[in-house]
Amino acid sequence: MGHVSVVAKRLRQARLRSGISQKQLGIRAGIDPFAASARINQYERGKHVPDVWTAARLARELAVPAPFLYAQDHALAAWILAFDKVSASLRRSILRKVARGGSA
Repeated sequence: MGHVSVVAKRLRQARLRSGISQKQLGIRAGIDPFAASARINQYERGKHVPDVWTAARLARELAVPAPFLYAQDHALAAWILAFDKVSASLRRSILRKVARGGSA
């Protein structure tokens, strides 16, 4: 099995989680409908890597934070998704604790 980029893995993971096809994702992200399916397939296979702006559009359409697509560590990817779902006040609380070195 060849090496597949983390972006390719996370993109596929997020797309499957959202339940949309490669073509639907491509079209929603502004890729030409005739090329949408092939382009997303190339991204998911790691043949091409989307530029940062395209990755941001794909992430937005998949309802995940763009940094999720770049998280190499599975635990970090899970944290990014979880952090995105919590309230602003809980985010501030978490960030304050982190800034103090994690002490409760």
